[in-house]
Amino acid sequence: MFEEAVAFLNSNSGALTVIFTAVVTISTVAYAVLTRSLVSETKRMREVQTEPRIEITLSTLDHAINIVRLNVRNIGLGPAKNVCFRSYMVSGGEAAEDLIEEFNRTNFLRIGLKYFGPGHELHSGYTQMTKNADAKIASIFGYDIEYESVTGKKYKDQITIDMSEYKGMYQLGKPNLYAIAKSIEEIQKEFSHVISGFKTIHTDIYTAEDRDRKAAEDVAYIEETRDQNIKNS
Repeated sequence: MFEEAVAFLNSNSGALTVIFTAVVTISTVAYAVLTRSLVSETKRMREVQTEPRIEITLSTLDHAINIVRLNVRNIGLGPAKNVCFRSYMVSGGEAAEDLIEEFNRTNFLRIGLKYFGPGHELHSGYTQMTKNADAKIASIFGYDIEYESVTGKKYKDQITIDMSEYKGMYQLGKPNLYAIAKSIEEIQKEFSHVISGFKTIHTDIYTAEDRDRKAAEDVAYIEETRDQNIKNS
């Protein structure tokens, strides 16, 4: 049987060579495709680690929900350089233009930022929603943002701010952290007044004589109660 196998291989060596070559070729192509995919993925991961991403969101102050401002934050893993903001009105007319003017009172929204680190957050100017509220709620505006990464890659984003998202928001009481901070501030103020002599601490002094008198009163009460119980029995 061994001789038959050898004879078969000898007689079909050409075909077997072709099959083996084809298998090697397919394996090589598959390996090259996989390697290219891994290289591309590694490159993408490296870009993500240096890629900035700027967002603009609408927010209110913790202690005053009627005061609204914009939060500008770099949520990417890399710093942004040469950041430029361009505001524009979508709808809302004069009220939207006034909102843009109020928010852009913070100078960085006018002149841009040379460097904006990852996780860094800045705040715009603010508006009071108690004034001309209906017109402000109906306003829509946006920002075109241009910036680049430390590797020189350029980015362009367009962010739309719809003020109607603010409609129906409310707040019950004060946030816990704000209430705690205010309480600590009041305690510190009172303590400072005491130290400076501006105020004095009101105290009730309990002396040894007071303790002796209280003990005598307690003994007298016990004896009186005992005598009364004996008389009634």
